[in-house]
Amino acid sequence: MSAATRPVVTLGETMALLRAPEIGSLRHIGSLAVGIGGAESNVAIALRRLGVPVAWFGRVGDDPLGERVVRELRAEGIEVAARIDPDAPTGLMLKERPTAATTAVHYYRAGSAGSRLAPGDVPEGRVEDAALLHVTGITPLLSPTAADAVRDAVARARTAGVPVSFDINYRSALAASVVAAPLLREIAESADIVFGGTSELELISGTDADTAAVALRAAGVAEVVIKRGADGATAHVGSEIVEAPGFAIDPLDTVGAGDAFVAGYLSVRLAAGSVAEALHRGNTCGAIACLGPGDWEAAPTLADLARFHAVGADPVQR
Repeated sequence: MSAATRPVVTLGETMALLRAPEIGSLRHIGSLAVGIGGAESNVAIALRRLGVPVAWFGRVGDDPLGERVVRELRAEGIEVAARIDPDAPTGLMLKERPTAATTAVHYYRAGSAGSRLAPGDVPEGRVEDAALLHVTGITPLLSPTAADAVRDAVARARTAGVPVSFDINYRSALAASVVAAPLLREIAESADIVFGGTSELELISGTDADTAAVALRAAGVAEVVIKRGADGATAHVGSEIVEAPGFAIDPLDTVGAGDAFVAGYLSVRLAAGSVAEALHRGNTCGAIACLGPGDWEAAPTLADLARFHAVGADPVQR
């Protein structure tokens, strides 16, 4: 497989998603829209829309929602290798917009098929022949076997010389910070590229985000990218610190914006683009993802990026 066609490989849990199509509490709204969502598959979809081949590995239940997960991902052009688990259901999340300015997500994933992910769910040779392995801090907090699956994939990538991308993506509902921090730090220090919000980098380091980035660089991480939301992003690469401003937008739904950012950044770096270009595209993808409902539905294509800039969307000057 040539370098140009080798896929990015990712693994994790993708759940069914029931989303409130209108503003209001789940206590009162009358209908829900059905979809799917999961951090790793959000990144996979966003990368594929930017022209990057992707393979996703995971588990789903032997149920209609699991079938929907597989169908939706394949419809986006992603290579899907999902183990069907007959003994556990596909996970579920509910998303509501209690007010125009707030979004709340409720998870029903304890004992789900995705939480039973195990090292054997990613066949030999797939990580080893990848262009890059992308993992997040969500999956290893789902269960001991899921943590083993991530550790195993990362170890295999490192042995094969495949770069590893890690988005900390800490979810307090999955584990207390005192439990999560050592595990997430362990994986971060084994990665080549680490993404994290300021609070996430502070979590794994006990220091401020920029000091944490310096420490990760000293531990051997090649690139540390600090996601600052509307304020843009900062990358620590080598001895260089590169900053890029965000965009002034009126967001509709911010869930999934961080995943779109990661995909935008990785798409440029995989094509040997500069860090500045990667940050700019990451910020652009994150901004566009906020302009439509859903976790991944608004993730842009290359044509969408061109249209966004054609209408005069410029980074905020700070």
